[in-house]
Amino acid sequence: MSRTMIQAAVTMNQLQNKLDLIGNNMANSQTTGFKSRQANFSSLLFQQMNNMTDPANAEGRLTPDGLRIGAGAKLGSTNINLSQGTLTETERALDTALLGENHFYQVQVVENGVTETRYTRDGAFYLSPMNNDQEVMLTNSDGSPILGVNGPILIEEGFDDIAIQPNGQIEVRRGNQTEVVGRLAIVEAVRPRLLEATGNNEFKLPNLNELGFNFGEIIQNVGDNESLLKSGALEMSNVDISKEMSDLIMTQRSYQFNARTISMSDQMSGLVNQLR
Repeated sequence: MSRTMIQAAVTMNQLQNKLDLIGNNMANSQTTGFKSRQANFSSLLFQQMNNMTDPANAEGRLTPDGLRIGAGAKLGSTNINLSQGTLTETERALDTALLGENHFYQVQVVENGVTETRYTRDGAFYLSPMNNDQEVMLTNSDGSPILGVNGPILIEEGFDDIAIQPNGQIEVRRGNQTEVVGRLAIVEAVRPRLLEATGNNEFKLPNLNELGFNFGEIIQNVGDNESLLKSGALEMSNVDISKEMSDLIMTQRSYQFNARTISMSDQMSGLVNQLR
């Protein structure tokens, strides 16, 4: 296989990964609290092919004399766009939207028998019956517990109304009395780009030992603040459909050009083989 075909094939493989990333962004354009991803490319190793030494070759050149033959491009990194999405009013008591850009709710997830804490921007909460309908627990749409400052938030049944205050406190009304039954444990990601996406619009901590960080250098608890969230609203996805469509067209064009390179190289090889 010629060097040109190898370069094109390597680049096409990486462009396919970018197409998958764009497709994932567009598919989640209506997902509450979703954060879009962006792909950055970098060049692979290249060879420097020097010409015969001639002072005339260096006249007027801004780059080193010779040819630089690359080995294609790769997907250098995938970055999360953590800018806040637009807030949509729902007037539902258990819908909340975080106002801090790097703030997250905590979710307790059990996977393969292991319980771990994950982080999400999705503020659509629900009440799940517990203990023979004597209590209800605050959960996400998958039924996983939303963590409060003292663990999962359990509320005794029999209340007339429920409300989540801007500081994260959860209040229920029984008759003429109002009771605070818990407070959402909202955290701030000091180094949000170190969080690993796990699916279901959630993130988890990476292996801290490998990175040389401790927990407090990545996640910190948010103090008592009167404006942590907005109740009766949801944060929508921050996916920009117009940008994603532009990136999709450009990536498809690049894919077609590299595919055309392979086709032309194959035709040239066929012509060479036909020479007598």
